[in-house]
Amino acid sequence: MGALADWVTISSIATAGGTLVLAVATFSAVKSSNRSARVAERALMAGLRPLIMPSRLDDPPQKVGFVDGRLLRVDGGRGAAEATPEAVYLAMSVRNVGAGIAVLHGWRFSTQPEPGSGPPPPLEEFQRLTRDIFVPPGDMGFWQGVFRDPKAPEFDLAADAIAARERLVIDVLYGDHEGGQRAVSRLSMTTTGDGGWLISAARHWNIDRADPR
Repeated sequence: MGALADWVTISSIATAGGTLVLAVATFSAVKSSNRSARVAERALMAGLRPLIMPSRLDDPPQKVGFVDGRLLRVDGGRGAAEATPEAVYLAMSVRNVGAGIAVLHGWRFSTQPEPGSGPPPPLEEFQRLTRDIFVPPGDMGFWQGVFRDPKAPEFDLAADAIAARERLVIDVLYGDHEGGQRAVSRLSMTTTGDGGWLISAARHWNIDRADPR
């Protein structure tokens, strides 16, 4: 009976050991599979990710139309700004240097923005675009905005800044065509000797993921 008991014990230990080895192997396989899935997901997201920058100076001009029939011409790397008693029109020629389609969501205007080293501007301060604007990957497009309420404080602020030829700062909120990976690019328009407006990029913030810095 003693020998039989020993063999039963040995068999149980062997079975438990085999189960443990199988569990470890299964855990390693699952962990490796999860890691591979995360890598694949990151690669997929990177392939959808846009990044808005000023267009190049040698990019062709574009005509940007507004719902009231107003047209603004924006050359490569430049913007346009016009103020009338009824509306303030703004437009910029931009380029998507990311790998995915950029969908522009909204914008925020200022002349003396908070330091770019801080957090992104509050999303509730952004104005929603009244039409969908898509910028293809590796290609140029445009951004446009307008103030139509002469009683709004932003109207006078923008009109006065345009008349004084001050720097105009536009925070553009956008994301990928799946509705994620939102980001904010801060672009500024400064006057040039020929009376135009030159665009430069000042800062970029990620909204739905960590910043790269």
